[in-house]
Amino acid sequence: MPNRKPSSDDVYIIGAFSTPFGKFPDRSFKDLTRDAYLGVLADIDREATAGCGDDIDFAYVGNCLAGAGFGQDSIRGQSWTLELVDEGLFPERVPIINTEGACATASMALHSAYKDVKSGESELVLAAGVEKTYLPGADAEPEIKARMFDLFARGVDRETLPRLVDHYTEVGAAAEVPFETGEGRTMFMDTYAMQAALHMKRFGTTQRQIAAGAAKNHNYGALNDNAQYRFTTSVDQVLDDREVSFPLTRSMCAPVGDGAAAALVCSADYLAGQPEAIRSRAIRIAATTMSGGKYRTVDEPGLSHIASQRAYDRAGLSPSDIDVAEVHDATSFCEIYQVEMLGFAPEGEGGPFVASGATGPDGIVPVNTSGGLVSKGHPVGATGLSMISELVTQLRGEAGERQVPEARIALAENGGGVIGLEEAACSVTILERTEA
Repeated sequence: MPNRKPSSDDVYIIGAFSTPFGKFPDRSFKDLTRDAYLGVLADIDREATAGCGDDIDFAYVGNCLAGAGFGQDSIRGQSWTLELVDEGLFPERVPIINTEGACATASMALHSAYKDVKSGESELVLAAGVEKTYLPGADAEPEIKARMFDLFARGVDRETLPRLVDHYTEVGAAAEVPFETGEGRTMFMDTYAMQAALHMKRFGTTQRQIAAGAAKNHNYGALNDNAQYRFTTSVDQVLDDREVSFPLTRSMCAPVGDGAAAALVCSADYLAGQPEAIRSRAIRIAATTMSGGKYRTVDEPGLSHIASQRAYDRAGLSPSDIDVAEVHDATSFCEIYQVEMLGFAPEGEGGPFVASGATGPDGIVPVNTSGGLVSKGHPVGATGLSMISELVTQLRGEAGERQVPEARIALAENGGGVIGLEEAACSVTILERTEA
């Protein structure tokens, strides 16, 4: 695709940052918010951060579990930036809207920031996602662990939960793998397992193909200083790991952890007034779209297909234009499914596509160079913006050993919650390196 000329209504990311992900029982929500905010300022340009911070005129702060797990509801973002305002680090009187949408929460914050800037309502907007999913003592106390796992079950329609259970019972019967849930497991992993089993039944996808994607992402994660898991592994080692819910082993599943991520989104006019050091590292948001989930039939495309088609249309691009992608692999089956929904592979051929190395280094479209959720980690409300941080790093050519050569166009797919065989919400964002 030829280089596109910049437009006066373009929207840019001038700063992107993610904290390391992991279990941080001694770090508070305020600590993580501070780290992400100061980190995104420092990412812009170390000599110009104070000025950019003063210019923020709106903010979106995403989080899911602070209320249910830690007792902070209603004014989360306002609470977590109080001391930053006191210290003169965050501008006074900036309105903050709190966003929540399960695992797609941080992407909703970015989507909202983009629309504010695109409409002309704002010039510089902060989007942040902050999350703690690990409850101290969960590793030693079964009761605490059970309460922690219950937090993740809040991303479903609890009022009519029997409908979801009945649906997956039927899916399990069709896939010839009974739907089961139980102690030490989460409903999300069990539903993902059913989706994988159904795909295996319909298309011949194998557990080894799922393991190939998991091994590839863990090997990418070993190169990422921010990743929760930093070790290399093999396909056989993934298969030999403890089973969580067939066909998924532990190495195929995202871990519990804490973290935060942020981005600063600005207008073309704002960017034009910044120093060259900032302009040269700005990344254009070519499109950011969302779609909503429903109880779909087994042969109906998922909501990420809808969101990606909208994104391609708005950006004037096609799947073949994407140089690097981050997809929501809460389990490694998800990568197989999402490369199909995003148009990188035909329906039913995601397993062979991933196992062939097409999504790995030097592949057709490297996917999850951060390590993906299974290696990088998955603090629910921060995940979407951590994907954006990785892709911004790739498009700037600053990813080190993970770098995709000459990457110019990137895509992030981030889903959240569960409705039937798909998520409740999905975001697809396309980013482009331009000569701004």
